[in-house]
Amino acid sequence: MPHIRPWDPSLTSSLAGVGPGPSARDRRLALRAALAGAAARPVRRLRPLVLPGATDALGARLVEEAGFTAVYATGAGLANAGYGLPDLGLISQTEVADHAGRLCEAVRIPLVCDADTGYGGPLAAMRTVRLLERAGVAGLQLEDQEAPKRCGHFDAHTLIPPGHMQTKIAAACEARADDALVIIARTDARSAHGIDEAIGRGRAYVEAGADVLFIEAPRTVDELALVGRELAGTPLVVNVVEGGKTPQLTLAEYAELGFGVVLFANYLMRSMHLAGREALAHLREHGETASRADRMVSWSERQSLFNLPAFSAAETALDQELGKIK
Repeated sequence: MPHIRPWDPSLTSSLAGVGPGPSARDRRLALRAALAGAAARPVRRLRPLVLPGATDALGARLVEEAGFTAVYATGAGLANAGYGLPDLGLISQTEVADHAGRLCEAVRIPLVCDADTGYGGPLAAMRTVRLLERAGVAGLQLEDQEAPKRCGHFDAHTLIPPGHMQTKIAAACEARADDALVIIARTDARSAHGIDEAIGRGRAYVEAGADVLFIEAPRTVDELALVGRELAGTPLVVNVVEGGKTPQLTLAEYAELGFGVVLFANYLMRSMHLAGREALAHLREHGETASRADRMVSWSERQSLFNLPAFSAAETALDQELGKIK
């Protein structure tokens, strides 16, 4: 029986989180299309995918509004902003899946989710894939640290054996109900064992089925260049951590070195952190906010980001008998 919809489809088409939107598979295919230019040879043809991180639906909306192709659900950012905890592997599998689902609902662009170690061995990683797949993510990242994991720009990492990580990646690929779901393999071997070990693990992880490689925390431009040369042909992630261990370069410089995905996992959170600190200092000192109105978004800008006008129009139109809706 055909679906009865007497109203103009434009009434609900823009209601992210409530109205219709692109399917999870469509977003996964969009992410794969974006990644297609992230491993081009020669590198002058490489088109980097800039991947800003978000800690919540507000951040994800801002990333989408700014015109980026995809958004990254940062694990460190979730621990910091969502729970007030450091990035030490303290957030659980189901907490991350629930969080990822909210972000996917808030935007129409693909979402890549930091899934830490998969929260256990191969079977746990398989369940993680299923949970995140149902949440709507377009891609997910698994890393080879022992649990509990640590931020890649901290010290004292311990890793599982490379063969065990290969099994985990293969199991994660097997668990996919949708083969368009992107699996990103991250190694922290540079910190624990050196850059050669990191490159060797990268090769092994691609053999196991990883779609994208994330070699965490190269220390120098020469190390970045070595990774780009040795692992050419697979999309490579460089993680830009302001004040971290990897050199901060331009997009063009990263592309020239062979990196097709440039991740800014916590740039937005840290920028909002400083802005919030300054706003609260002003409030405490002056006891008012009117003189700082030009340092915050306007009331209408805030409502526009969350699409209040379209929701209000749909609410008015739909709050009546079906046959009377125009």
